[in-house]
This record gives sequence, structure tokens and C-alpha cells, in this order.
Amino acid sequence: MIQTWRIGFSDARLPELNEIEVVLPLVDPHFIKLDPASSTIFLEKKGMKLDLGCLAKGYSADKVAQYLKAHGVTSALINLGGNILTIGNNQAKEGKAWQIGIQDPRNPRGNHLLTIPASNKSVVTSGIYERHLTIDGKDYHHIFDSETGFPVETELASLTIISDKSVDGEIWTTRLFGERSASILWQVESLDGIEAILIDKEGRIACSSGLQNCIM
Repeated sequence: MIQTWRIGFSDARLPELNEIEVVLPLVDPHFIKLDPASSTIFLEKKGMKLDLGCLAKGYSADKVAQYLKAHGVTSALINLGGNILTIGNNQAKEGKAWQIGIQDPRNPRGNHLLTIPASNKSVVTSGIYERHLTIDGKDYHHIFDSETGFPVETELASLTIISDKSVDGEIWTTRLFGERSASILWQVESLDGIEAILIDKEGRIACSSGLQNCIM
């Protein structure tokens, strides 16, 4: 589906409905066969492709942190763009927690709507405000609904997940984005070690209970 729309690339376009209908049956995880013993993946249907972009970023961040810790690093910030992982505290700020800015979806990159402290935590944000395509006044973002083949209908502009492992942040932002805010918060509250920040298209903020006293 990503290759059909190409949103985020220079050749992004609005595909014909029949093009979407052709690839929809290929968007089905049941046709992905994993073999842990041989470390292989088999795609059962011709034409299937895997885009590991977000998961690979989270996995890589965790591996970088693992390597740094193994070599005695006790303070670091790993920034992979939309994916931040902290080790220890910020030694440049008298050993206080790292302060991580959460992007204001309505303004250019670098404008933060809020800041949160993070120590030995991953902060992963997924949003609809940067990778998008506008045609005839209608905006199409890059997060797709596997049932329709079109971008998910959502009230959210961004979803941030705070977790111990970066790959978990990538998994949960992808899995939860597109659900209603109340459902997202309900699910996050049931997960150990996971917190969430939701920003809607009007700039309103909601967060899980573990963050109520630490948002600045």
C-alpha cells in the first residue's frame, strides 16, 4: 500500500480505486510466515512486500543503546528522527533527566507543544503532519487503514508512546494510531511500562495517568 500511494516520496500520488483494490488482499499479516529456527520470512502471496521502516528504526535504536551501555556509556541521547532513546540523565544539565520536546503538529518542525522528562526511556512519536499529500484541497497522510487502503480517519494529529524499549514504542504507535482517543488511553492503561501522549488536530492534549504530573 505504501508503494501504491508513495506518500513521503517525490512521486506521491492519489492511486485509482482499482489499484487499491488489487493490493488490498496483499495487506494481510496471516500471509507472512516466520521461521525463528532459520531466521527467515516467507511471503505467501505474489506481490507482497514488507516495509520495516518504523520497526527497523526502533530496533536499531535499542541496539545502539545496548552497544553504548556495554562499552560503559552512562549518559546519552539517541535521536533517529521521531524516535528518541535516552540513557541515564543529561550530564550537561547537572544530571537531571533529559527534556524531550513533543512537536506541535500545527507548526514547523522544532516547535514544541510540551516537554517531558525522560531517563532510560524511549519516546516515539507518529503523526500525520509531515508526510502527506494534498490534492484538490484534500489532505492524505501516510498512515493507512488496512481495511480500506486509504489513510485512516482520525481525530489525532500525533501519538507519542513512552516505553523502555524503542521497538515497543514503534509497535504501539503503529497499532493504536487511528483508534479513538478514549480507546487508545484505555489500552495504554492496561499495559505495563507504557505511557501515551495524544494531540488532536486542534492542539488539545490528553495523556495516560503516569504522565499527569510530569508534562511541562
